[in-house]
Amino acid sequence: MSQQYTKEINAQIVISLLKAHGVKKVITSPGATNVALVGSIQNDPFFTVYSSVDERSAAYMACGLAEESGEPVAISCTGATASRNYIPGLTEAYYRKLPVLAITSTQATARIGHHIAQVIDRSSIQNDIVNLSVDLPIVKDDEDKWECEIKVNKAMLELTRFGGGPVHINLPTTYKLPFESKALPAYRVIKRFTMGDELPVLKGKVAVFVGSHKKWTEAETLAVDNFCAINNAVVFCDHTSNYKGKYRVLLALLATQESINKTNYIPDTLIHIGEVSGDYFTLSVAGREVWRVSEDGELRDTFRKLTNVFQMKESCFFRAYSNGDLGNDSYYLMCRDGLDEIRSKIPELPFSNIWVASQLAQRLPENSIIHLGILNSLRSWNFYEIPKTVTSASNVGGFGIDGSLSSILGASLSEPEKPYFCVLGDLAFFYDMNAIGNRHVGNNLRIMLINNGKGTEFRQYNSGAAYFGEKADDFIAAAEHYGNKSPTLVKQYVENLGFEYMTASTKTSFSSMSEKFLTSETTKRPLVFEVFTDSDLESKALEIIRNITDDKTQTIKSTAKKMLGTKGIGALKKVLKK
Repeated sequence: MSQQYTKEINAQIVISLLKAHGVKKVITSPGATNVALVGSIQNDPFFTVYSSVDERSAAYMACGLAEESGEPVAISCTGATASRNYIPGLTEAYYRKLPVLAITSTQATARIGHHIAQVIDRSSIQNDIVNLSVDLPIVKDDEDKWECEIKVNKAMLELTRFGGGPVHINLPTTYKLPFESKALPAYRVIKRFTMGDELPVLKGKVAVFVGSHKKWTEAETLAVDNFCAINNAVVFCDHTSNYKGKYRVLLALLATQESINKTNYIPDTLIHIGEVSGDYFTLSVAGREVWRVSEDGELRDTFRKLTNVFQMKESCFFRAYSNGDLGNDSYYLMCRDGLDEIRSKIPELPFSNIWVASQLAQRLPENSIIHLGILNSLRSWNFYEIPKTVTSASNVGGFGIDGSLSSILGASLSEPEKPYFCVLGDLAFFYDMNAIGNRHVGNNLRIMLINNGKGTEFRQYNSGAAYFGEKADDFIAAAEHYGNKSPTLVKQYVENLGFEYMTASTKTSFSSMSEKFLTSETTKRPLVFEVFTDSDLESKALEIIRNITDDKTQTIKSTAKKMLGTKGIGALKKVLKK
């Protein structure tokens, strides 16, 4: 019989990645839900397939085969209680660190709990059965496919991680027929490397993307700088990255441009370090493939192009790829010059958070610290560079508005002689306002409250909520709470707590107050500077700064995409090819 593969994409992904990760030996038990898997591999010459009616025996057979061969072994069973019989053998594998991959097939998990025959709940796994358990989706779209690829790669890699051990994949089926005689599609393979492994070759144009990052040591910065010098690389940052080396490019202003061809700025390989980033615009300038470097060795597929994971210290990775002659800086210079050109064309902006950032960013006192609220404040300040000695942070980990004031308060206690600045919106301020009543507040604390009377993020021209116009204020943007831009509410509150209060509602009044707010000297009292802006002007400022360039080709493409949608563009391309 000629080779035939199932049409079920989740099973295809499992089979493809079994091959890619070198899992050749499979012990199968009879059943209906695992037909998609077993029917596809039984005539595939890559696999050596064995049969065992008793699942308990199959799991123990896998233990013996894995130990003797030194290779991972997969076992496949159907629904009902079949998987329960794997438990003794998997327990054995767990304590002996044997790479046994249990693939338990099932009907759709949505059927659990509805008295449907042969459907049992596998969502809870004993602690000493497997090192990792994943539930695969039934693949209906690209989102499901991405989830499936990541989970299966993660499962395969876990078989040999930290000394190895058993892993579980729960594989739902739709019983789709017929099987087709065709080559198995190629699905994305992700590999993990540790120190001592033979590392892959780094090719093409290289960029380092830094998410939020702990404070850098001089040695860590030097390791990145040497890497960039040898590999003609650039470092894409935002204000939570805190890398201040030679190859830093604060790319958000360039990346946000709606009418610019970004092709030349996109790297072939993007080295991803750090944690969560709030710089949504630079996230769009991803590499053609992404290498993740982190000591945790986890699969963090932020850009959905992950191919390699390096479980090691960042400095070790950069040193490992710095054994060569110095290259040139052409890629870095191209990114820097492109950014500088756009900066030179920034027009006059309306009174807004973005305008405020343009006035203050470069004037922050040396060696000061600034915390930026998410999302509007962080985005606004990412368009402008700050002094090299200034460190910055934002609560992008959980990405909530609930702790900005508490975070800057805690940070300010560390070095009472340094000025600590915080810029945040009104909803974030009122959410956490109790923090500034803390008796440990020092005179080094400077808070700027951008008060537009609502969650202006949901009134921006490019927000999905813009569809509702002013009606978005009712419940989405939460307008008119907290005094509805009262001129006295914050003033009386903070003054009663011992703060000095300042306010501005125009560019002129802001400019007259900003010098005092930015002073490097310790003030007699902590400061609160309330800046009243209008959400319509906030939106206008964002629209202006995102449209500084005027590449007519890109404008036409952008307009066509908005009118036709992604599917419409795809259909049009097919027509034009005919």
